[in-house]
Amino acid sequence: MNDITTKQVISFILKMLRPFKWQVILMYFIPLAWAIDHSLTPYMIKIIVDRIAVAPAENVFEHLATPAVSYIVILFFMVCIHRLYDYLVEIALVPNLHKKINDSSFEVLLGKSHHYYQNNFSGSLGNKVNNLVDNIPDMIKIIVEVFLHNFLSLSIAIYILWTVNANFAIAMLIWAALFIISSLTFLKRLVHLSTAFSEYGSIITGKMVDIFSNILSVRLFARNNTERLSLSTTCKEATLLEQKIGWVYFVIFCIYGFSYVIVQGFNLYFLIKGRQQGTITVGDFALVMGINTTIVGVLWYLTQNLARFIRLWGKITEGLQAILVIPEIQDKLGAQPLIVQKGEIKFDKVHFQYKGTESIFQNKTVTIKPGQKVGLVGYSGGGKSTFVNLILRLYDVTSGRILIDNQDIRDVKQDHLRENIGMIPQDPSLFHRTLIENIRYGKIDASDDEVIEAAKRAHAHEFISKLPQGYDSLVGERGVKLSGGQRQRIAIARAILKNAPILILDEATSQLDSITESNIQESLWELMQNKTTIVIAHRLSTLLHMDRILVFDQGKIVEDGTHQKLLDKNGMYKTLWDAQVGGFLPDKKEGEGISHYRNSLNAKEKDIL
Repeated sequence: MNDITTKQVISFILKMLRPFKWQVILMYFIPLAWAIDHSLTPYMIKIIVDRIAVAPAENVFEHLATPAVSYIVILFFMVCIHRLYDYLVEIALVPNLHKKINDSSFEVLLGKSHHYYQNNFSGSLGNKVNNLVDNIPDMIKIIVEVFLHNFLSLSIAIYILWTVNANFAIAMLIWAALFIISSLTFLKRLVHLSTAFSEYGSIITGKMVDIFSNILSVRLFARNNTERLSLSTTCKEATLLEQKIGWVYFVIFCIYGFSYVIVQGFNLYFLIKGRQQGTITVGDFALVMGINTTIVGVLWYLTQNLARFIRLWGKITEGLQAILVIPEIQDKLGAQPLIVQKGEIKFDKVHFQYKGTESIFQNKTVTIKPGQKVGLVGYSGGGKSTFVNLILRLYDVTSGRILIDNQDIRDVKQDHLRENIGMIPQDPSLFHRTLIENIRYGKIDASDDEVIEAAKRAHAHEFISKLPQGYDSLVGERGVKLSGGQRQRIAIARAILKNAPILILDEATSQLDSITESNIQESLWELMQNKTTIVIAHRLSTLLHMDRILVFDQGKIVEDGTHQKLLDKNGMYKTLWDAQVGGFLPDKKEGEGISHYRNSLNAKEKDIL
């Protein structure tokens, strides 16, 4: 993924904060009151101490009344300021900001290409979104509550020291400057290490989700130790990186700690000397020591939170690496809805290749007429699925055009394109939701009766009715509680409910038993009526009634015609038909052409004779 710049991080955060600008502006004024309070409290104590030192016992209340009341009023005012801040942050801002970041990030990720999801762990992506949701509000609070507040406190404290004795102010100012400069010196390295460490967090989460999602394979191949070792190796790399971060902070804290001892020694020397010379009062002594303690506390607190801030920055940067990737496939500006009146599909001189691979299609031109039922056959890797994926615009053509009713699919909105195409995949994936919700995914506003009718036509109603919770039964992650055939029937019910004008079936009945498949074929045939239909099948017997069959080989359509015409042609389709065992195509080995299978068949015929 591309590196994310500081400007991009700040720009994203400001974009998220834009709807809440008044809350944020008010938040940034409150630290000024906190800063005044931090330095004003020691100053009030100085006044009280000085008055106690000179006030006679019988008149002590008269001397202390004004500063004491002022001190209480300041405390009351500060309590009100703190509660106002709590309301602004914890009620008015953070909950709404969480939702804004979550909604925005999720919307952006939904717009990523199919290729993007093939190359990223789903668990890792979820972790990165959570990093943004959790850490951006925390970062804003650190900026306001720690950096801004303590910077103002530091400035006011040094000014007050200056009013007592310039030497104290200069000493603390020099130490504070060295403190800040040394922190910034290590900052770039810490940001780099923290971003890398956050990336490891997402990798580990992604690996865990991947392992748990494939736990049956782990069990069947007895690979517990293999997976444990793989995850442990990644965790060890993360541990070493975390230790590097710890060493950097260790060096920083050593510098701060030893330099503080020197500065405090300097301050004590001049305080004692000033007291001897009568230029320092008892109150001044208390004020300087109190202010110094405040400054030291402020700087140590800044350092500790700088470490936290950098960790948050690293997590946010790592999260934005996923969010800010430019989608490979986007709706063009002014994209229009797709209007399907007939359902004609046309490949016009289409050239396509996956990144870093050889071309799959070269100058392909083919037209599927409205309402035509077309079968796609060929060996695995021949280009059938790619043909369908290009129609769905899961990938963009390298050159040429794909037209639906003379509309270039790149000129229409992706959602509108896919709303007009019903797809039954070979291995359907279901949501961890109820059965009725999964079927209704084909038509969100469908009534319960419509859902049940679709399930009946897909021959899913029978097994659903036998479940304890019926249509309210949860199917498990990706539908793991159902068999492959049951998941396929749910996918068929979805397509029936959607009733789109273009229908694509990718081995739609491959996981069904023969009896169930025979029963469903009638429903599927009804569904195909008045629709442009594309059927991918390895069991060629399911394509006998297609209007047309396209035979793919290495990205080329080598034959085109009806079942009988292709048999009469005595070409590749005839060879595939003859080679089928139990209705399926044989596997094609690397480097073997169709002539190999013809020779094999001829040899078998000779053996039989």
